[in-house]
Amino acid sequence: MSEALETGTPSFMDRFPQEAAVVRASLISSFIALFLGAVFGLIQALHRTDVFRFLDSQYYYTVLTAHGVLMVVSFTIFFLVGVFTWATVRSLDRPLVDIRYTWAWYGLMAIGTLMAVVAILGGFIPSTDISADVLFTFYAPMQAHPLFYGGLAIFIIGTWLAGADYFRAWYAWKQEHPDERIPLQTFMVLTTMLMWYIATIGVAIAVVVFLLPWSLGLLDSVNPLLTRTLFWFWGHPVVYFWLMPAYLLWYTVLPSISGGRLFSDPLARVVFVLFLLLSTPVGIHHQYVDPGIAEGFKMIAMTNTMFLLLPSLLTAFTVVASMEHGARQRGGTGLFGWLRALPWRNPAFTGMALAGLMFAAGGFSGMVNAGMNINYLVHNTIWVPGHFHLTVGTAVALTFMAATYWLWPQVTNKPIFSRPIALAQVVLWFVGMALMSNAMHVMGLFGVPRRTAEPQYQGFDFVASFGSITELRMQLALGGTLLFLSTILFVSNIALSTGSPRMSGLGKPLSEPLSPAADSPKVLDNLTLWFGIAMVLVVLAYILPLASIITDSGIVDPGVRPVPMLVDAANGLGPISAVTDAASRVVAAVVGVVP
Repeated sequence: MSEALETGTPSFMDRFPQEAAVVRASLISSFIALFLGAVFGLIQALHRTDVFRFLDSQYYYTVLTAHGVLMVVSFTIFFLVGVFTWATVRSLDRPLVDIRYTWAWYGLMAIGTLMAVVAILGGFIPSTDISADVLFTFYAPMQAHPLFYGGLAIFIIGTWLAGADYFRAWYAWKQEHPDERIPLQTFMVLTTMLMWYIATIGVAIAVVVFLLPWSLGLLDSVNPLLTRTLFWFWGHPVVYFWLMPAYLLWYTVLPSISGGRLFSDPLARVVFVLFLLLSTPVGIHHQYVDPGIAEGFKMIAMTNTMFLLLPSLLTAFTVVASMEHGARQRGGTGLFGWLRALPWRNPAFTGMALAGLMFAAGGFSGMVNAGMNINYLVHNTIWVPGHFHLTVGTAVALTFMAATYWLWPQVTNKPIFSRPIALAQVVLWFVGMALMSNAMHVMGLFGVPRRTAEPQYQGFDFVASFGSITELRMQLALGGTLLFLSTILFVSNIALSTGSPRMSGLGKPLSEPLSPAADSPKVLDNLTLWFGIAMVLVVLAYILPLASIITDSGIVDPGVRPVPMLVDAANGLGPISAVTDAASRVVAAVVGVVP
């Protein structure tokens, strides 16, 4: 084995040792957040199912906030910048412009994370005034300590600087290759960061202009609906910010692991352009039940959301076609027999393939969330976390863990400690998530609420169509426990890999696409054009809703009147108007308009 490795391909660390150090630091930060988030996730799963409780329920929301922020902000985005640094440098075949600048943005992200986590964990210490029990959805009227908002702001600035680092590297490369197409991986990185710059406009304004001054006492009040809308301006596209590095790995790494080649470079570029255009103008679909937003705006958001099915379906076709090509190159035959020829004993392949399969299921439940009428059935039930545990919890998280088994040796020159443990880990995650997410979806259909430590209400029975609520709770607890065990296997395997002997020749080249970039029009590489169109779409989607909110209730004044208005006979209308309104309601009730 050693001789084979000695004569193998130079690794990323061999060629770019300084950038490899940044990638390692980013991945390690990501894995620390993953482990801590998994601990809090296990506490949640066992607490709300009443299987095992060692904390008072008053701390449940501290646990819930820590789990959400660590998992969906720290774990995902630290991994993203690690993968994007690797992908940019590898595809451009040149180092970053200034490694000191690179370490600076990594340092800002690390400092921001520590500040936010300290604020969250302060909730466990009642004697302090530091807490941030505001959940991942940290909009008003819930208020956190200024340390939390300051940490978020610094973290986001760090990500902005990371994006600028990738653009600087591309610009330097372009000066040397003026007539060449943008390498595919770099194209994916740059379009993702353009989408991120647009999406973070909302959360930056919400945090810096409203929430942070409010928590410091500089503002007496804020407009909850405005901050909520600004949050979801960012809160939905951030889902694609998590997903797009997974897509990068599915498009550029998975085909090579399968033994084949990417089916189409042009289709991959189209998909990322579509995500840039469509990811942000859809956030209002998270606010279907908010009374301060007109139904017409919600309908537009629903329509825009349905368009996002297109890049996902294109991805399913392209990635599966690439896997089939690899399987047939390995000797696979038959309509479905080629599936047996895929490298299922390779944990990197198996993990990413299972993640893609789970993402398909998440897409179906996401269509329910996106539809206005069906959404009312599952809104604020445990169905909703069941959905995003399929997307970010599996499509993203499992892809990241599986890809680590392929990438880690290339940035450390150390092989993975145990491939059998790695294979068991990805399968265990898939099984655990299948159990937990299934239980969440079924319980959600029967009204079991989310975001509560005590979902067992006295005097009311949640009636399940099969089994019982108790059985579904046990399934949720079992799934959460298996996910925690899978996390332990992953983190332990990577930690033990750091003790493996250093070897050379661990590099793994990526295959060229069957249909190269030259088969697509050059306009796809016009990032300025697509960025401009994306900005126009965002303005069209949000200018009227935001103007309506501000006109109705002000920028910082919460606006106290309920929407829609109800008649208050004592304080509101005159006797004639009150009687007329009451009569109209009676008539409407009789004819069945009002239930």
